[in-house]
Amino acid sequence: MLLVVIDEELCVGCGLCEETCPEVFEVWEDNVAHVITEDVEECEDLEGVAEDCPVGAITIKRN
Repeated sequence: MLLVVIDEELCVGCGLCEETCPEVFEVWEDNVAHVITEDVEECEDLEGVAEDCPVGAITIKRN
């Protein structure tokens, strides 16, 4: 099982993660990305999304 963690202090709310995987990520009014589902494996390129985050705010952990 995969667990996605977003460092809210690092996140700048650019929306790249939401644009790539809207079924997993959503930028809220606080301008921070949030994981909106426990089934993060719905995103086909989850690791790519984490790598592409411009501030490195997304971490993927395997349980």
